[in-house]
Amino acid sequence: MNDEERNDRVLTMSGIGISFPGVHALNNVDFTLRRGEIHALMGENGAGKSTLIKVLTGVYRMDEGNVKIEDKPAVILSPQDARRYGVSTVYQEVNLCQNLTVAENLFLGHEPRKLGLINWKKIYKDAVLLLQRLNISADPAAQLDTCSIAIQQLIAIARAVMVECKILILDEPTSSLDENEVKKLFTLMRQLKEQGVGIIFITHFLEQVYEICDRITVLRNGELVGEYKTENLPRLQLVTKMIGKEIDDLANLKPDEDELKTQEGEIPVVEASGLSSGTQRINPFDLKIYKSEVIGFSGLLGSGRSELVRTLYGADKAIHGNLFLKGENSKVNKPLDAMKKRMAYLPEDRKADGIFADLTVRENIIIALQTKHGLFRKLSRKEMEKYADQYIELLNIKTPSSETPIRSLSGGNQQKVILARWLLTNPEFMILDEPTRGIDVGTKTEIQKLILKLAAEGKSVAFISSELDEMLRTCSRIVVMRDRNKIGELAGKDINQEKIMHTIAGGENAAS
Repeated sequence: MNDEERNDRVLTMSGIGISFPGVHALNNVDFTLRRGEIHALMGENGAGKSTLIKVLTGVYRMDEGNVKIEDKPAVILSPQDARRYGVSTVYQEVNLCQNLTVAENLFLGHEPRKLGLINWKKIYKDAVLLLQRLNISADPAAQLDTCSIAIQQLIAIARAVMVECKILILDEPTSSLDENEVKKLFTLMRQLKEQGVGIIFITHFLEQVYEICDRITVLRNGELVGEYKTENLPRLQLVTKMIGKEIDDLANLKPDEDELKTQEGEIPVVEASGLSSGTQRINPFDLKIYKSEVIGFSGLLGSGRSELVRTLYGADKAIHGNLFLKGENSKVNKPLDAMKKRMAYLPEDRKADGIFADLTVRENIIIALQTKHGLFRKLSRKEMEKYADQYIELLNIKTPSSETPIRSLSGGNQQKVILARWLLTNPEFMILDEPTRGIDVGTKTEIQKLILKLAAEGKSVAFISSELDEMLRTCSRIVVMRDRNKIGELAGKDINQEKIMHTIAGGENAAS
C-alpha cells in the first residue's frame, strides 16, 4: 500500500473480535472506509453489521483488534469519544426526544449560548436555515411527536450532519422514507461525499446500494466475506455472498392465475362496507377479503395503508360503516375483540408496538395466546416451553435459547418471534404490516414463503410492503391507496409495477 492509498483511508478497522454470552458476534473482521466514499455494509440480520458499528461508536468494547482514524490509533470507549473523532451516527430506530421541539432536538447537547444562557432566538433561526438547506418540510417549533416517522428520520439525519464529521454512519436511514425523500437524502449524501466525508451506508434495499454506493463490504455470521467495488459485484453474487446459498425463485411458489380458486359466490372472510375511522385516519372504503387469499396494500407513505388495516383490526376504532366477518355483521372496537374473532396483526413498528423488549423469547411468543385465554386460564410452564420451542424450530429463529431476552436478537429474528406469537393463536385472518422491513434478503424470502404457505393452508393474509417487488411475487390482488382513500384494486395481469405506479400517481383509477 503506497502513501497515497494510506492517506486516503479515513477509517481502518482490523481484526475486530467481540463475544457475548453464547454468541461470537464478530471474528477477525476488517473494514476500511475512504474519504469521499459511500460504502455499503451488507449482510443478513445477525451477520454482525450493527455490532461492528457499535464497536466503532463506542457502544460496545471490542475484545480483539484495533481502530485507526486517518491512520492514527483511535481509542473509542463511548459515543462521546466517537463524536470527538468525528464519527456521527443515525440509527434505524429514530433516537430523538419526542417531547421536545424539532429545533430543540437538532441542537440538543450543543445549544448556542449568550451570556451563559441558551440563545433560543439563534436556535430557531439556525434550525430554519438548516431545514431549508436540507429541504426538510418541518416546523422548527413543532413538537417532534407530531411529525411523521419519515420527517423524524430526516431530522435525525440533519442533526447528525449539522456538525462537522469525518465519518457518517447511516443505519437503514431510508426504511421510513418515500421515493422523493430518498432522493433528498441521496442528494445530501452526494454533497457530503464531495466534501470528503466517508459514509457507511447500511440498507436492505439492493437497488439503493447500486444507485449510490462506491464499495460494498459483506459480512456473514460475524465474519468478513469480502470487500468489492460496486460495479464489480452483480446483484445475484451479492445476495449469494450474503446468505451463503442460492435463493429459490419465489415466483414459482405463487399459484398461476388459472389455478387460483374462484371467489365468485364465496362468502368473504372479511368484508368492509363504508368503513371509516375518520378523516384524520381513513376515509370510507369497501373491501372483500377471501379465504386463502394474499391481498396487498400499495401506496406512498401516508396513503392510508396502515390506517385501513388498523381499522379492520380495531386498533383504530371505526366510526362509520359495517364490518362483516364470514358474513356476520360484527363489532370490532378494540384489538381484543379482533383476537377473539381469530384475527392477528403484526404492526409496522415492531419496536414500539410489537416486541416486549424486557421479556424473553418464550414470553413474547406465548403472550397473545395467554391474553386470548384470559387471566383465569393460565398456560403451564411446560406448555409455554413446548410452544416456544416448537415455533423457534418452525420459523428457524436464531436465539441461544427460549429464555434469551428478545432485545438481544437481531431485527429479523425479533420479527419471526412476533410472527410466531400470532401463528400460535391459529388465526383465520392475518394482517402483516411491513413484516420484512429492515431485515435481510434471506429472512425476507423465508417470510414471503411462509405467507404463501399460510394462504395455501386456508388462511387469509393482508400484506403491506413498501417493496413492490415482493408485493408482485406474493399477492393475488392489490389494493391501491392514495391520500387516505382506497382508489382501486388490481388483479390478474394488471398486477405489474407500471400499472400500480400509474394508479398511485392518479393517472388511472382502477375499478374498485
